[in-house]
Amino acid sequence: MSRFRILFAALLALVVSAPAQAYWEYGHQTIASIAWANITPHSRAEIRKLLADQAILATSECPARTIEEASVWPDCVKPLKDASGKRRFDYAYTWHFQDVNVCKPFDLAGPCKDGNCVSVQITRQAKLLRDRHTPRLARLQALLFLVHFVGDLHQPLHAGERDDQGGNKIKATYGTYSTPRFNLHSIWDGPLAERAITTGGSLVHRYPASVRTQVAQGDVVDWSRQSWQIARDVAYTSALGGDACAPEPQHVTLDNATIARLVPVARMEIERGGLRLAKMLDAAFR
Repeated sequence: MSRFRILFAALLALVVSAPAQAYWEYGHQTIASIAWANITPHSRAEIRKLLADQAILATSECPARTIEEASVWPDCVKPLKDASGKRRFDYAYTWHFQDVNVCKPFDLAGPCKDGNCVSVQITRQAKLLRDRHTPRLARLQALLFLVHFVGDLHQPLHAGERDDQGGNKIKATYGTYSTPRFNLHSIWDGPLAERAITTGGSLVHRYPASVRTQVAQGDVVDWSRQSWQIARDVAYTSALGGDACAPEPQHVTLDNATIARLVPVARMEIERGGLRLAKMLDAAFR
């Protein structure tokens, strides 16, 4: 086995053993780093001030000292429990996604009732962060949730699904790599995101103003619809033989040719997430 294949196998083992750590760490942190490179010096200074108070979160297991750490904090804290054994952040479980069916017309009303979906929470957390009267703890948490949720929205299978938990119920093979714990969702979270980020030049840099303006135009509903369309027209269509609404098989295979076609789309979504997050952070600290 070549040195490259040994390294890839080791990385793959990490993805398999901890599927929630792949996109959540590399994808979310890359989106946060893109945002950091494109916000104003004033926004950076305000974020540093908030993160300096991270001790008030009382989540020492999940530090939030930098924007990259902040980007994965909402996933890291999911298993944390209080003294009674109750999960402290169960209330936020449904905030990470929205179950908008790709085989029906786009509609956020049902999936987002009572505010329990990612797009509504992006708007809510941005409002809390912008309000200087928000209590310090709530404002800090709003920053952490906002950074994370903008990333979540730009993973297409968090924005669109077909009664299968965003592809979590579809077992999948990635190229020549197959494992019982791989599914369509985890592939977009993990190995596909990793390949997209590492293909081509670095996504983390200061973008021209014209590019930032073009990519960040629209609002959260527009971005939700766009990500939902990618779930329908790319993620599901590529996996289900050209028809996003075909009967779902128990197992799909993304061959190398398919993966090569998906990489630019996944890469574009990460770039969009970073620049749109930058827009929201600058608006919050204006």
